[in-house]
Amino acid sequence: MPIIEASGLARTFSSRRRKVEAVRGVDLTVHSGEIVGFLGPNGAGKTTTLRMLTTLLRPTAGTATVAGCDLLRDPLGVRRRIGYVPQAIGVTAGGTDPNCTVAEELAIQGRAYRLSAADTAARVGLLTRQLDLTGLEPRLCKTLSGGQRRRLDISLGLIHSPGVVFLDEPTTGLDPQSRSNMWEHITSLREKLGTTIFLTTHYLEEADALCDRVLIIDNGKIIASGVPEELKRQIAGDVVTLSVTGDHAQAKDILAGHPSVREIALDGRSIRMTVEHGEEALPAMLRALDGQGIALASIQLARPTLDDVFLTLTGRSLRDDSSSADPGPDFAAGGGEPHEGGESSEDSTAKDALAGAGNKGRS
Repeated sequence: MPIIEASGLARTFSSRRRKVEAVRGVDLTVHSGEIVGFLGPNGAGKTTTLRMLTTLLRPTAGTATVAGCDLLRDPLGVRRRIGYVPQAIGVTAGGTDPNCTVAEELAIQGRAYRLSAADTAARVGLLTRQLDLTGLEPRLCKTLSGGQRRRLDISLGLIHSPGVVFLDEPTTGLDPQSRSNMWEHITSLREKLGTTIFLTTHYLEEADALCDRVLIIDNGKIIASGVPEELKRQIAGDVVTLSVTGDHAQAKDILAGHPSVREIALDGRSIRMTVEHGEEALPAMLRALDGQGIALASIQLARPTLDDVFLTLTGRSLRDDSSSADPGPDFAAGGGEPHEGGESSEDSTAKDALAGAGNKGRS
């Protein structure tokens, strides 16, 4: 069942000097219980799309339904049903009070969503266990490490039991050990709490490790989507490099006739091939060589990466951060030159509304 559906979602930023189409008609569907990665280089439109889906930016065009609520007609309903964890970490982002304890921050967030004291305490207990914050409850937020602050950020986004949580670059700024630890926590959110997760990232290994599906965006448009392994095989194929003890040219001719071989070339004394489903094709290929009396000396199977997919589709690397298609909301607010990750007054107001959505309409 879809929990996020968007059609033709677009956002244009304008200033006195120029106009930038940051997102140019995004169509996407996320099903309940999925972990979906939104992948692309800096400036591709990831953060702008995510801010639209979380009501922090109003779309210039298009429609979307998030957690059963229409994005434009019922933004408050969206805010009540989602969790949102922005890029910047805890104290530095202003998302937590450095002089509050972990327990106080979580309790305040729970009450902001109009949870009862008992429900808030139950959620705090569950999330501190789930995100490895047990024992840190009396600690001041300013004393937490980067990884601990990031886990607190996620706990704050989950305090009201949202059906879907949006994580914007969840491991940016973390060391490799903390990043690996965070991956385990994110996976367990789906496995133990049933949470649907939509995350943006530019870490290729993160998308591979976490995501059921990935959506690849470039220049404001989704250019590919699917299961990571299938995307890689479909676009790039597996690379097999082998050497033999016999006639290399003869071995090349034998292997070139195999139906799974897309490309083949001699590279010195090695034979390099692009092969569909390499692990399945190799046994038959080796039997064919053995049948002609050609012995194998060495073999190597290399998987393509998501960067290979992006390179095939666009002619440039996914790690290229030079793109500036996604200007960030400061451009819309007239805050100077466009850049990714800035926060406008529109963002700040909407973010406050996200945390305090449950308080609307109380009076």
